[in-house]
Amino acid sequence: MSDIPPHDPLPSDESTAGYQRSMKMRHVVMLSLGGVIGTGLFMSSGATVGQAGPIGAILAYVIGGFVAYLVMMSLGELAVHMPETGAFSAYATRYIGPATGYTVAWLYWMTWTVALGAELTTSGQLMQQWFPSIPVWHWSLLFGVVITLMNIFTTRLFAESEFWLSLLKVIIVVVFLMVGMAAITGLIHPSQSVVSPGLHQLVEDGIFPNGLMPVLSSLLIVTFAFSGTELIGIAAGETANPSKTVPKAIRMTLWRLIIFFVGAIFVIATLLPYKQAGLTDSPFVMVFQNIGIPYTDHIMRFVILTAMLSAASSGLYASSRMLWTVSQHRMLPRFFSWQTAKGIPLVAIMFSMLGGLPALLTKYYPTGTVYIALTSLAAFAVVAVWMSISVSHIMFRRSLAREGKSSHSLEYRSPGYPWVPAISFLACVAAFLGMAFDPMQRPSLYCGLSFTALCYLSYYTVTYFRKRKSM
Repeated sequence: MSDIPPHDPLPSDESTAGYQRSMKMRHVVMLSLGGVIGTGLFMSSGATVGQAGPIGAILAYVIGGFVAYLVMMSLGELAVHMPETGAFSAYATRYIGPATGYTVAWLYWMTWTVALGAELTTSGQLMQQWFPSIPVWHWSLLFGVVITLMNIFTTRLFAESEFWLSLLKVIIVVVFLMVGMAAITGLIHPSQSVVSPGLHQLVEDGIFPNGLMPVLSSLLIVTFAFSGTELIGIAAGETANPSKTVPKAIRMTLWRLIIFFVGAIFVIATLLPYKQAGLTDSPFVMVFQNIGIPYTDHIMRFVILTAMLSAASSGLYASSRMLWTVSQHRMLPRFFSWQTAKGIPLVAIMFSMLGGLPALLTKYYPTGTVYIALTSLAAFAVVAVWMSISVSHIMFRRSLAREGKSSHSLEYRSPGYPWVPAISFLACVAAFLGMAFDPMQRPSLYCGLSFTALCYLSYYTVTYFRKRKSM
């Protein structure tokens, strides 16, 4: 960790550098939910049930949601004190060290760009079910253009479009929970014998049919499902009155995550035999089909399509802001921080879109294998970023103590310090250990560690030549 003395918070006009403070609380909450409710819930949840078993999957999602909340509390304290669009990258730079801040920015950029191509490819594949004569890449290109246009106009337009896309997903999840609970309690009678009322299917093959290790291994994929909650921190720099908006958004997001994720995984684990669960189809679709809801495949295909586009839109927003931050810190060419007259980082947005295109090659390889590899790599980066948030929170509190300031002077103070950042950090370490023990995820661990090392190496290389040039 760096011994660089802490800096005072940047004024609002410097921290946002021209960004519009036009986001309201409903925008911030839906932006976070939009980033969370995507493939991690609609697709990966089935793989988690198949890997960890019904009870194990529920346990993994409970742990994942708890860790996400701990990280959000740490991030909330930092974001209210320093509402910067660079968020956790800026905090890591200030309280851990500039090399770590630089690496965190690139890791988070990688998270969304790796996922972005997969989201666009999945969207194209979904559309091809309706229009088989049109190639997948045509739809992927079209959706990529649409998402780019949504991001390059005003922040308000992006926030409004993301709000409505996220709202649609929320409504569908609520409907899924209602129908699922009705089937569990016997209020509706399924047409398939595989679905029956009651909770007996949760323990039909034992509490942990595949053992405890799959539960640990699934934590990383579950973490990927909860990735996106940290968008609250990024949006703080473009939020009106962040001292009130951010804490409320964190609390509102928490309860929605508990209801949506834990509730959805409970319904899936109860109604879908775990041996049938996997990545071949969405567990949402399979549950509705087993219950006998007409036109399920078309309805859920449309829902998943909007989920992909919403998550991709949130990802482009996050990754472009991270590029802008690294450029502002003069670790990338200055043209990455160029903004339009309306404060939109156009070059960063376009470059982030290009960064996601290589992932479109997933259509040439087995979908399940590539999907696990991509989500594992993205999850590695998310967990590393979450670890940096926890460490930044601890270092921030230490800097306050060195300055003789009390934490009670903060506008928002995370409850449970220092246990909150400590537990979240250890949970992230456990997720990495689970990744190391899973043969399918292990290659992504090696790639993630290599990418991290490359980021540190590039930082020190650039810094060295910059010093030589100034001599």
